[in-house]
Amino acid sequence: MVADKAVPRLFGTNGVRGVVNSEGMDCQFALRMGMAMGTYMKGSVMIGTDARTSNEMLKSACASGLMATGCTVLDCGIVPTPTLQYAVKKGNVAGGVVITASHNPPEFNGIKAIDPDGTEMSRANEEAIERIFHSGDFTRAEWTRIGRTIPQTTAIERYIGGIMSVVDVAAIRRANLRVAVDCSNGASSLVTPKLLERLGVRYVTLNADPNGAFPGHNSEPTPENVGDLVELVKAGEFDFGFVHDGDADRTIFVDDTGRYLYGDRSLAICAHHICKEKEGRLVVTTVGSSMAVEDAVRMAKGNVIYTAVGSPVVARVMMQKGGIFGGEENGGLIFANFQYCRDGAMAAAKILDIVAKKGKLSKLNDMIPQYHQRKKKTRCPDAKKQVVLSELAISAKGERIDTTDGLKIFFKEGWVLLRPSGTEQIFRIYSESKDPARADELVEQYKKEVEKIVKG
Repeated sequence: MVADKAVPRLFGTNGVRGVVNSEGMDCQFALRMGMAMGTYMKGSVMIGTDARTSNEMLKSACASGLMATGCTVLDCGIVPTPTLQYAVKKGNVAGGVVITASHNPPEFNGIKAIDPDGTEMSRANEEAIERIFHSGDFTRAEWTRIGRTIPQTTAIERYIGGIMSVVDVAAIRRANLRVAVDCSNGASSLVTPKLLERLGVRYVTLNADPNGAFPGHNSEPTPENVGDLVELVKAGEFDFGFVHDGDADRTIFVDDTGRYLYGDRSLAICAHHICKEKEGRLVVTTVGSSMAVEDAVRMAKGNVIYTAVGSPVVARVMMQKGGIFGGEENGGLIFANFQYCRDGAMAAAKILDIVAKKGKLSKLNDMIPQYHQRKKKTRCPDAKKQVVLSELAISAKGERIDTTDGLKIFFKEGWVLLRPSGTEQIFRIYSESKDPARADELVEQYKKEVEKIVKG
């Protein structure tokens, strides 16, 4: 028997993305993708978008494809990605579709598929959709069975109510907290202020109007993009500040002193306090996360499992192994008692809960050991990636290594992680140490090593 040819991959780690009206991210692509998804899902499908200017164009095309296969399309409008995922989870539907490019620049957009349980679609299911897409073997409903679009107006209220059911609302209200929130002109503008009001939190907003041009700042919540929030927190006597990315599945925090907290800090703080609630709890995170997370979990007598990079991977290991909490170092936190996906509003609510009970965010941050991470990337042709990994593994003989995702090499004073990109011709090099100079040294040393092997 002749083996099937490999089907060209469309889905990356977070859906299909591209520049609008080029690189394939146009109406024709969205229509075919909708037909492929509808052929696979078969039933009612929820759809939502972030605030990008191309949202209605791509949603309409994708919805048309879904309806052509006979699917009923439940349109949730502009919503954060986790809001749509929660609606799918609670809605007894065949799946969901989110039109979003998350933190990418405004000229990008994308299409993400959601499984019926509200999780980001598994790779096996994505591959099934890719096969249908490339083969063109679409279901075409008879004219009497073509689907229709029905507005779905309850997603946001149901989502807010769900978050309030898993945090201590009374404690948050008693604490009389005051926060600053930057919605990044994204979908969270329609959700997070409402959540804060319902929780009895006083707040000031920045960039809280949905605008696909992102006039406030780019939607990636990096330090250079949140200067206004940092200055506001420093000047305004806030308990803390926080910023969402474009589709609000991630949240980055600024403590009460105005310090920007990288995502591994909020991951560590939440992990510590969730594990303190019950001894022996399990936290799941990726090999790229800071040792601060493991330190925080061990301090609370919990356990850690490391996975390959990617929030869907983390979520599924949590489901399989009984992890109560997990996430990535980019501010994407996953709460098993709510839903198995990165959730920006839920992260904000949990930090409110913790601060209300335990005190200032700056003190909670300072109690967890500090590390310094560095990240670099360098060009590497796809054909050379395995060669690079093999030679680096040989050179690391005698050191403790982890091959869960790429190659992670541990040293007495830190570690370095070397990962080939799955979608680009680059190699990523991460390092970490309590000594910033050693972190710099490791990342530069191994960047040169990769470049030397690539050059042959």
